[in-house]
Amino acid sequence: MTRAQLSEAVYQEVGLSRSESALLVERVLNEIAESLLHGDSVKLSSFGSFAVRKKGGRVGRNPKTGEEVPIDPRRVLVFRPSHVLKDRVNAALAEAPAG
Repeated sequence: MTRAQLSEAVYQEVGLSRSESALLVERVLNEIAESLLHGDSVKLSSFGSFAVRKKGGRVGRNPKTGEEVPIDPRRVLVFRPSHVLKDRVNAALAEAPAG
């Protein structure tokens, strides 16, 4: 799903204008991003949570040459789906026709 599709879904469901729906989606996504940039976690009930995790530096290997390569410490974004979302996805998968 794209931002445009999400905005269109908001437009269809909520009844705001298309431009207001696009602005609403943009603001929500910006708020989530800003919270994550500050190192806060974002929890969306019945959907899941986003968090920033710190990964330490380590030594990796180039799989082609076997040469050791240093990997710098970094922050990574992780998403953990809620059990409600997992159950919905699995229920939809079970209902899908095999083929």
